[in-house]
Amino acid sequence: MTPANGMAPATGMPPATGLPPAPGASLAPTAPGIAPNAPGIAPVPGATAPVAAGVQPAAAGAAPVVPGSHTSETGNFLVDNFRKGGPIMWPILLVSITAIAVVLERIFWWLLRWMRRDPKRIEKVFTAIENGDVAEASRLSRGTRDPVLRMMWNGLNHQHASLQGALQVAAGIEIKRAGRFLVVMDTLVTLAPLLGLLGTITGLMKSFSFLGNEELAVQAVTGGIAEALIATAAGLGIAIFALVPFNFFTSRVSNLEFELQTAATNLEVMLEAQNKVKRDLDITAMTK
Repeated sequence: MTPANGMAPATGMPPATGLPPAPGASLAPTAPGIAPNAPGIAPVPGATAPVAAGVQPAAAGAAPVVPGSHTSETGNFLVDNFRKGGPIMWPILLVSITAIAVVLERIFWWLLRWMRRDPKRIEKVFTAIENGDVAEASRLSRGTRDPVLRMMWNGLNHQHASLQGALQVAAGIEIKRAGRFLVVMDTLVTLAPLLGLLGTITGLMKSFSFLGNEELAVQAVTGGIAEALIATAAGLGIAIFALVPFNFFTSRVSNLEFELQTAATNLEVMLEAQNKVKRDLDITAMTK
C-alpha cells in the first residue's frame, strides 16, 4: 500500500542526501561509532586547555626571587664570593690591597738592606780605630748605605761635641726607617677581623629580616648566613696574611736595633780607650 502523502518514510530507509542540516545541529565530524560529548569519554592525552590572552602560565617548580639575592654566577670563585659577601666586602678589599702593598714594599726594602750590608768594612773601621787612625775610620764609613756604617760615620764626625748623642740620633733614624709601615700593618691585623665580624652581624641581620615571609625564609636565611661566613673568612684571611710578615719585620727591626747598639757601644769603648791613651801620652810628655 502506498503511504499517504505527508507521512514519514518507513523505518530502515536511508535518509535523503543533499538536505540541509536541522537548526542547532553540530557540524563537527566524529569518529565512527563514537558520539560527540558522550558521557564518560576522557579527553585526548596531550591536549592543552585554552589559556586566556595575556596570562602566562606559572613555570613548574619556579623558585621565588629573594630581594637582594645574587642569582647570576660569573664562574669566577673570587668574584662570586665577593658579591655574596655583601657591601662589607668593599672595605675588606681596600684593607687587603693596602696589606699587599705594605708587605711587598717592606720585602723589597729588607732585601735591599740585606744587599747593602758590608760587615767587612765594619771590621776595617774598628781596626782603624783600634790602631788610632780615626781619620781612616771616618773615610771608610763615608758614602756607604749600610745603616751601621752610617751611624758610625755620624758618631765619628761628632765625637768632639757629643759622641753618644750623635750615635743615638743616627741610630734612631735608622730604626725609624726599618720600622716604616709597621704601625699600618699592626692596624690592618686588628682591623680586618673586626670588619669580618661586622659583615657577620650584617649578614645575620639580613637573614632574620626575611623570617616573616614563609616563601622566602629558607633561601633568604641561607643567603644571609653565606654572606656572614664569607665576610668573616675574608677578614680572618687578611689578618693571617698580614700577621706573619708583621711579626717577621718586627723581629728584623729588633735585630737591627741590637746591631746598632752593639756597634755604638764598641765605638764608644774604643774611642774612649784611644782618648785615654792620648791623655796618658800627653801627661807623660808634660812631665818630662
